[in-house]
Amino acid sequence: MFKTALAEAQGAIGDFLIQQLARLGDDRVSEGMRYATNGGKRLRGFLVMETAGLFDVPPAQSLFAAGAVECVHAYSLVHDDLPCMDDDDLRRGQPTVHKKWDEATAVLVGDALQTFAFELLARPDAGDAAQRIELVATLAQASGAEGMVLGQAQDIAAESAGAPLTLDQITELQGNKTGRLIEWPAMAGAILGREDPEALLTYARAIGLAFQIADDILDIEGDADKAGKALRKDADAGKATFVSLLGLDGAKARAGDLVDEACAALSPYGERAQNLQALARYIIARDM
Repeated sequence: MFKTALAEAQGAIGDFLIQQLARLGDDRVSEGMRYATNGGKRLRGFLVMETAGLFDVPPAQSLFAAGAVECVHAYSLVHDDLPCMDDDDLRRGQPTVHKKWDEATAVLVGDALQTFAFELLARPDAGDAAQRIELVATLAQASGAEGMVLGQAQDIAAESAGAPLTLDQITELQGNKTGRLIEWPAMAGAILGREDPEALLTYARAIGLAFQIADDILDIEGDADKAGKALRKDADAGKATFVSLLGLDGAKARAGDLVDEACAALSPYGERAQNLQALARYIIARDM
């Protein structure tokens, strides 16, 4: 059931983004936007659609928020791959945007994807006026200087810090860099459903941290061909990770505890939340 639902959502989000981006021109930036949003796991968009589905929001409406968060995620990856950031040559098994074109194009592609996300949320079909305003405001907070961008800045600062980060510090960093863009889809589903987001936010905070721990584990145990990107860069650079701080077995145990916390938070939704529970388990079992 979960695999089918995820595949259907991935297809729907991919088709939606192709359709929405098709109206742009054939210039290099527009081509780069389509390139950067092609593929990926679409977990953030899936989370929007599944949480909105709890409240019977039609997919035709939730696709706008799902597409928006995938655009913001893609922009963050394009910029994160740049030489001035993580300096990566591969993403999803393909050359990164700055390798396929150049650094200036990659900067502009990321900028354009970020603004396009908010254009999608402003469309009339994305919700009523109040919902659209709340979606725009909360995504801006989650992705900006109080959220994802803050986490990225904390990550850069950690590289030149005199000592490795503590467990509390890396938890805060990853809660901003990775977690906030996983929390927002759960909030978006509740906004679209006009429901209290608290239980879903508790769930999303737990899976957001579990996601990053799983990434750190994959960086040690994963297969670069499956991951579609370089692995073991953090370990080679001597950066503090959940694995370096907790040990491999400790990190796996912590990720498992977080999945249990996430699933417990979904109890108010009963069997309707089965796919969300399965998503939590998938996050720490994935191999890419």
